[in-house]
Amino acid sequence: MSDFRETSAAVVAELGEVFRRVPLDQIEAALDALEKHQRIFVLGIGREGLGSKAFAMRLTHFGKTVHWGWDDTTPAVTADDLFIMPTGPSNIPHLHYIAEQVKKTGATLLVATAVPDGPTAKLADIVLTIPAHTYGADDPSGLVPTIQPMGSLFEQSLWIFWDVLYFQLVQRTGAKFEDLVARHRNFE
Repeated sequence: MSDFRETSAAVVAELGEVFRRVPLDQIEAALDALEKHQRIFVLGIGREGLGSKAFAMRLTHFGKTVHWGWDDTTPAVTADDLFIMPTGPSNIPHLHYIAEQVKKTGATLLVATAVPDGPTAKLADIVLTIPAHTYGADDPSGLVPTIQPMGSLFEQSLWIFWDVLYFQLVQRTGAKFEDLVARHRNFE
C-alpha cells in the first residue's frame, strides 16, 4: 500500500466502519450529560489527549466552563461536574487511578474507550464506545482492524467523534454559530 490515494482510502474506510459501529444510545446519554452540566473537566494523555483537548476548547466556545485536567489552574472536581476521560484500552493504571479519585467526588464520569468492559470503563457513569483498534487493548477482537500502526485508528476516530458529538450538541440546542465564534480566544 505505498500509493497515497489507496492508503488514504483504506484509512477513511476504517474510520467509516468505526462510526457505523458506535452505539447510538450512548451518544444520547453523552449529549444529555453535556447539556446538563455547566462545569466540565476533560483529561487525556498522548494523542487521545490532544484530540480531547480540542473537544474541551469547543465546549468552551459553546459556553461551558471547561477545565483541562492537567492545567495547574484546574480547580477541585465536585459532584455537580462532568469529568470526561478517553482511555482507548481502558486499562491504563494512572488513568484508572484518576477515575477512582473522580468517582469519590460524586462527579459524573464519562469514559470514551474502545473496550467498554475494561476496568476504567466499568467505573464510568457514561461509556462512549468507539470500537477502533487501540494500542494496548488486552483483546482487540471485536474492534475495527487497521492497516495503521499502534493506536492511530482509535486516536483519529476519537478526534472526529468529538467534533461530530459537538456539532450534534450545537444542532440539538440550536446554538448560533456567531455565539460560538464570539467565545473564541480573541488575542491570537
